[in-house]
Amino acid sequence: MASLTCELIWVKQFLQEVKFCDIHTMKMYCDNQAALHIASNPVFHERTKHIEIDCHFVREKLLTKEICTEFIGSNDQLADVLTKSLR
Repeated sequence: MASLTCELIWVKQFLQEVKFCDIHTMKMYCDNQAALHIASNPVFHERTKHIEIDCHFVREKLLTKEICTEFIGSNDQLADVLTKSLR
C-alpha cells in the first residue's frame, strides 16, 4: 500500500505540474481487509507486533484525504489478470 501511495502522489503531482487536471482524492483498492483496518484505525496498531513507517505514511495520507481506500475482493481485482500465471 505504501508503494502505491507513493506512486499515486507522484502521478498527482505530475498531472498538476502539467496543468492537466486537479485531483483531490485518489481511490486505492485493496483485497486485504486487515491492511485496510490497520491503515485507517489507530486502535488496530496495538494488535500488531511491529508497525513499519510505511503504515504511518499511508495513515497520514488517509487523514489528509489525499487517498481513500476501498475493499475489493481478489476475484474482482482487474490487475490480477496481468499478474496471474497461465496454467
